[in-house]
Amino acid sequence: MDPVAAPRTEHELLARARALEGRTLGDIAADLSASVPDDPVHAKGKLGTLVERALGADGQPGKAHDFTALRVELKTVPVSAEGHPVESTYVCTLSLTDADAQEWETSWARAKLSRVLWVPVDAKPRDWRARVVRAARLWSPSPDEEATLRGDFDEIVGIIGVGRIEELTAHVGVALQVRPKARDGSVRTRAFGAEGEAIETIPRGLYLRTSFTGAILRGLGDDA
Repeated sequence: MDPVAAPRTEHELLARARALEGRTLGDIAADLSASVPDDPVHAKGKLGTLVERALGADGQPGKAHDFTALRVELKTVPVSAEGHPVESTYVCTLSLTDADAQEWETSWARAKLSRVLWVPVDAKPRDWRARVVRAARLWSPSPDEEATLRGDFDEIVGIIGVGRIEELTAHVGVALQVRPKARDGSVRTRAFGAEGEAIETIPRGLYLRTSFTGAILRGLGDDA
């Protein structure tokens, strides 16, 4: 099947997302002639890619947005039967060597979260083919939400910037949190210690807490 063309407007993108509501991932995969592993663990990343293909995402790895011309990011969120997110949502990797110079306004995280299409998908049943796509929301942070995100970001990079990376846990932050981001515990990246010395540590990523994404999916701050 030919690739789905990138949407030309936000209205077109949202219409496509709403057309997926109530459909199973199996049906969408069949429409796209897409092959996805049976094992849900190995299929996890593929399911997000499946939704990207169905909506016409054209972003390239390392770029800020999944829909380049629209400057919109896509987040496929697994949810419970009640519609609550079941896991935190990955935002971006976190640079550890220049944390003291990072500012929210010019950050990769802010670029990623400036405009987001949220597409909830059932986290169960185990057979991914039977999982149903739910109602999508197109969102930008409200002033209060952005203030919360900025405060978390400043606190996180401040801790890293003074060489306390190993003290930074997922408990820090109201909306954003930091978690390890690597294939396994053997992966290392460079950071700096309290005395400015170079150290090796696990790569970190920024994630949104389920409480924050849950509020978005319930419609708080939804401007679509």
